[in-house]
Amino acid sequence: MTLLSRLTGFARDMAISWVLGAGVLADAFFIAFRIPNFFRRLFAEGAFQQAFVPVLARYRYQPADVYRAFISAVMGNLLLVLAVVVTFGVLFSEVLTSVFAPGYRSDPERFELVAAMTRITFPYLGFISLTAFAAALLNTHGRYAVPAITPVLLNLALIGALLLGLYASINPVIALAWGVFVAGVLQFAFQLPFLGRLGLVVMPRPGASHPGARDVGRLLLPAVVASSASQINALIDTMVASTLVAGSISWIYYADRLLELPVGLVAVALGTVLLPNLSRLVAAEDERGFAATLDWGLRMAVLFGLPASVALYVLALPLVATIFAHGAMTPLDARMAALALQAFAVGLLPLILVKVLAPAFFARQDTKTPLRFALAAILTNIVLNLATFRWFGHVGLAFATSAAACVNAGLLFRALVQRGYLPGSPVRRTALRVAAAVLAMTVVLLVLLPAPEHWLDLGALSRVAWLGLGVTAGGAVFSLVLFALGERPRDLRHRI
Repeated sequence: MTLLSRLTGFARDMAISWVLGAGVLADAFFIAFRIPNFFRRLFAEGAFQQAFVPVLARYRYQPADVYRAFISAVMGNLLLVLAVVVTFGVLFSEVLTSVFAPGYRSDPERFELVAAMTRITFPYLGFISLTAFAAALLNTHGRYAVPAITPVLLNLALIGALLLGLYASINPVIALAWGVFVAGVLQFAFQLPFLGRLGLVVMPRPGASHPGARDVGRLLLPAVVASSASQINALIDTMVASTLVAGSISWIYYADRLLELPVGLVAVALGTVLLPNLSRLVAAEDERGFAATLDWGLRMAVLFGLPASVALYVLALPLVATIFAHGAMTPLDARMAALALQAFAVGLLPLILVKVLAPAFFARQDTKTPLRFALAAILTNIVLNLATFRWFGHVGLAFATSAAACVNAGLLFRALVQRGYLPGSPVRRTALRVAAAVLAMTVVLLVLLPAPEHWLDLGALSRVAWLGLGVTAGGAVFSLVLFALGERPRDLRHRI
């Protein structure tokens, strides 16, 4: 389901790149879209879930009335906070625009366009936060498919809004902004029937004195930073990119969209499955099961993350040229986005490892340790941004993000080792096998495919054919070498 969501996301971004390219209008929409998405990932998918799910796992097996009262109190508190935040965002969209795009203050026309779109898109935060709340409940009850497929509605809504804008002669970026708003409503409404089947549609009743709600609140503030370092780094990148040449924000956006495919398929999926299960194992005091489950998460991260990272680096320009270099997207735009993608690819595996390692702390309701490490990662990103952006432009910003992810993952892993966790022999064995298979895959890609500088001279069908051949051949060689070295499909399974 996550794969389907990401593929429709590519279709959405291809449509946007075709109509808007990487110019001023595209930059403006991506900022207006990033503002509510930043808060969504920071509070809804990031901190809130990390604080909510471990406490939810504790209440799940209590009597039904106690369980429902806890859900009612947390939802009521969430609604109050969302009402205040969304109202602030709509009324003070100019302030948010100044924070997210300080470089636009010298261009009143662009500044006002972003502020106007932000007033339209910001209520999306409220609906998508409620969607994330519903998703946490569904995931805790083992219903993973519905939350995973829900983002498809966002992608379809944006494609529909873009088409409507073209045929109705509406400014395409304004049409897209309204598409974001409608998508928020659709996604929350879609999950309600599935919550109803579980008997979890309750009347929200704010309750700051409820002990479970207090526990969620206590864990929430440090989790805001601890689980969202990558989002804060992305915000910093956008702020600095707004001071660079026009197109820089779009180049970073298109590169990030390609990075998001493996991040979503591997990192988000692993984090979604690991957090409720690790929380349950902590509640059951099953330390052996906890270590075995964390081992499985690390093996999956390396098995899928390392080949994806190398493939994104080697195939950066072929991917950007094939997927985005159409319509208003120029060859220069494609080259610039590809350079950013290569810089992002360096940090892909660390980004995935963070999503695997951080739940090991959150499951124990320890948010302070990941908080410290996230702050160190953010500081790393800021220092490297300031040190590189004048010389390397948007590529320096992307590299700084990757370096920050390396710092975060390294500190999380070291802390777990200091607390007595050591990866089992299956993790080390899988890592060696994967490294050998990735080496073979890389050789095949470099020998088989045209040189990167020739991709922009190829026609659209030729690009698709060559890229399809490369992906098929590289994937086949990787799988065959892995199989020859002893890795088997059954090794992907883990039972608790």
